[in-house]
Amino acid sequence: MATRIRLQRHGKKGKPFFHLVAADSRAKRDGKFIEKLGTYNPTANPAVIDINFDATLSWVQSGAEMSDTARAILSYKGVLYKNHLLNGVKKGALTAEQVEERFNKWLADKEAKIDNKISGLAKSAEKAKADRLAAEAAANAAKAAAVEAKNAPVVEEVAEEAPATEEVVAEEAPATEEVVAEEAPATEEVVAEEAPATEEVVAEEAPATEEVVAEEAPAAEEAPAAEEASEEAAAE
Repeated sequence: MATRIRLQRHGKKGKPFFHLVAADSRAKRDGKFIEKLGTYNPTANPAVIDINFDATLSWVQSGAEMSDTARAILSYKGVLYKNHLLNGVKKGALTAEQVEERFNKWLADKEAKIDNKISGLAKSAEKAKADRLAAEAAANAAKAAAVEAKNAPVVEEVAEEAPATEEVVAEEAPATEEVVAEEAPATEEVVAEEAPATEEVVAEEAPATEEVVAEEAPAAEEAPAAEEASEEAAAE
């Protein structure tokens, strides 16, 4: 029976989560397995890998086959490197102490790289957040400036319209006074012109009355003379 180290898919749609298992190569991908060796979460950054190192190394040393993804995971965790060093011990090229020393040095370098990556991602996230806040602040400032610029002309127009109204009132006021001033002398002139005309009419009518009286007076005097003549004629 050929044993194969591979992944079994779990998790929700769009959020995969894998189990690292040793299973019969003839079994289905998500079917029956012999032993669960660890888990793999690719949605995290960096990816989270948790495996049973000794059990996995044992399966590798026993000749278990590996899928491409499983091989990359085991190489990342140092299982394949440790197996390579142990093969050197079998050949007599290395001692167990040298294997442990080299592997610990490699493991320390690997952890340092992982820590640097995590810190770099954290700094990138902080920088992205700061840039986003700065962009939002700039956008708010630009929006406030646009609103202020939009409202400023309205205030200026109101300020410009107010003196114009006062000027119109000031211009209309003298015009009204001039009209009154012009109309007043005209009325006085009409009264002055009408007054002499009335006096002249009275003056002209007065002599006419006197002449009529003067003309009537001799007529009255002539009447007694006529009466005296008629009396003398009767006496004779």
